[in-house]
Amino acid sequence: MAKLVKILAIFVGAVVGLGVLAAIALVVFFDPNDFRQQISAQVEKSTGRELTIEGDLSISFFPWLAVEIGRTSLGNAEGFGDEPFLSFDSARLSVQVLPLLLRQEISVGTASLEGFAANLAVARNGTTNWDDLASGAADEPAAEEPAGGTDFDLDIASVRLGDARVSYTDAQGGSSYTITGLTVTTGRVALGEPFAVDAGFEFEAAPGGLGGKLELATMLNLAEGMQQLSLDGLSISGSLRGLVDAPTEFQFESRGIVLDMAAERVALGELDLGVLGLSMSADVEPFSYAGTPQPVARLRIADFSLKDLMRTLAIEPPVTADPNAMTTVSFSGRAAVGEEALVLDDMTLRLDDTTMTGRLSVPLTDTGFLGFDLVADSITLDNYMAPADETAAAAADEAAADIEIPVELIRSLKARGSARLNEAYLGPVTFTNLQLGVNGADGKLRLNPVTAQFFGGAYEGDVRIDASGSVPVLSVNENIRDVNLGSMAQAVFETDNVTGTVNGSFVLSGAGATVAAIRSDLDGNMSIELKDGAWEGVDVWHQLRTARALYKQEAPPEPKLPARTEFSNVRATGVVTDGMFSNNDLLAELPFLRVTGAGTVDLVKTEMDYSVQARVLEKPELLGMISQDEMDDFTKVLIPIRIRGPLASPSFRPDIEAMFRQEVEQAIEEKKEDLKKDLLDRLLGEPTKEPEGAAGEGAEAEPQQEEKPDLEEEVKKKLKDLFPR
Repeated sequence: MAKLVKILAIFVGAVVGLGVLAAIALVVFFDPNDFRQQISAQVEKSTGRELTIEGDLSISFFPWLAVEIGRTSLGNAEGFGDEPFLSFDSARLSVQVLPLLLRQEISVGTASLEGFAANLAVARNGTTNWDDLASGAADEPAAEEPAGGTDFDLDIASVRLGDARVSYTDAQGGSSYTITGLTVTTGRVALGEPFAVDAGFEFEAAPGGLGGKLELATMLNLAEGMQQLSLDGLSISGSLRGLVDAPTEFQFESRGIVLDMAAERVALGELDLGVLGLSMSADVEPFSYAGTPQPVARLRIADFSLKDLMRTLAIEPPVTADPNAMTTVSFSGRAAVGEEALVLDDMTLRLDDTTMTGRLSVPLTDTGFLGFDLVADSITLDNYMAPADETAAAAADEAAADIEIPVELIRSLKARGSARLNEAYLGPVTFTNLQLGVNGADGKLRLNPVTAQFFGGAYEGDVRIDASGSVPVLSVNENIRDVNLGSMAQAVFETDNVTGTVNGSFVLSGAGATVAAIRSDLDGNMSIELKDGAWEGVDVWHQLRTARALYKQEAPPEPKLPARTEFSNVRATGVVTDGMFSNNDLLAELPFLRVTGAGTVDLVKTEMDYSVQARVLEKPELLGMISQDEMDDFTKVLIPIRIRGPLASPSFRPDIEAMFRQEVEQAIEEKKEDLKKDLLDRLLGEPTKEPEGAAGEGAEAEPQQEEKPDLEEEVKKKLKDLFPR
């Protein structure tokens, strides 16, 4: 047995010795550079492209089978210029011979590729400079795997790719991407064992001007016959250019990524991203990358300042009444990418003290619609307004009249959805249960329903903007009911001179590029009703009595304080033409007065001009201590009243002189009618019959004719009785 072992040892030693002698002989007598032309010719025969080997070829055989190639390039496809398709400055690969022969182990030293360059291109007609290579490979029959499979173990000491450059130019799409200075180094590479990978590169993308410099580090593992790749602790960091004016820091972290190439499935797991001052994270569910990937992930954006983000994006943030407004924003939700839309549901958006929840759908196709269903708790709008300043407020009011209708936005908008807000605070006004429905497409936007509760009442509206034509058209159909008039006047007009409730209906439309132009062009119908209220600070009854007293040179009555005029109902309907409301059926009912009349309201200037007539009702219990003469004067005639001025504080001016002139004219007309009737009776009446024997002597004398009164003197007398002065 010992002799057999000795013989085998001698045999193995002889074989090894012969191998060493053969390797020495090959090195001494074999020069691989002699085969450059044959190698180039074979490549050109197979690919149709020229292979140029400018550098030296060198081969070593023992104990490493090593190949090293100098500067080499592969020609480009026809029609894509003279620049090489692929090239490199040097390449080196070495494999240990004995492990390969004895144990079928592939033990590789350092595999390096320096100065690699790839120029990928798409022509204007859509062809690429790699189409011919791909078609040639596809035509070749697939090599059959040997029986029993491949059992080689892979073991590479390290891999290095140095100063590589990859460019991609798409002449058809007008874009280009370039990676330069790409360097990749690894640790020991073995199947089933993790190894370190470090990389760095710079990139440029056009159009858009995006670029930057990034570094990458991870632990990579190749398993399952190189069908599964995993990245543990992936980190990408660096700076980006083109997102904003100045370079911005970029940071990406991954806990672990698993790529199953056999199942065409990837698991990204937990990801962290930091850019533009934002800290974002995602937990991505495993998904298939075959066909159109449709990943699903939980997204989170940590608290950030919206004002700081705007500054980073070179946008000047608004100056707000609350300096801390827009400085605390966060987001969380579930994102699902489909074939037609990105859907965000179970989402929560926080803006300072406001929390919004709901669902958002962002279209990924040109025909898709933006969809949303959102609910917010409360918001204080004052915090987001400009700081209180009278000059600024006046300028803001003036500018508000010239707000342009966002025509281009409306024309491009495709949206359907609804939003609800539980509470909104704007100055002294509190809106509750706000609801907004949005439907926009083809340049037409409809806001319906638009509802809210405020001042103890409710608002309902249907607002439409048609921007499909050359000039946008705004149409509204709005109603308010049971709104507290006093609270609304205080909030809107900053006056406390009216109380009660108000109902109204407004069906209006107007065309124009700005709010001011539309307001001046408004046409339609309006109706308004005030109920069970009072004008505070105005005592119409006292004004009437005072005006009468002055006219009749009497002492004015004592005022009743506080001055106020109660009303039970005020109604008006009419049409609007070019921003002017015309009303011919004004009716106001007061406890002691009934007012009718007509007038106009300028909706642009918010001013009114009314001429009305008031009739005092014979209700002395409501009028207080007045004389019978006052009662007679006021209840016999209509009292003209002129109402003019701004809607917030109009003036009331009773025309007592006209009232008494009216009474005199009425009295004259009545007396004229009486005198005319008396005269007519006399003219048409039968003549007086003479008694029998009147013609004879001794007959009674004819009675004297009654004296006819003077009409003018009679009228004067009556007027003196009516108005003693």
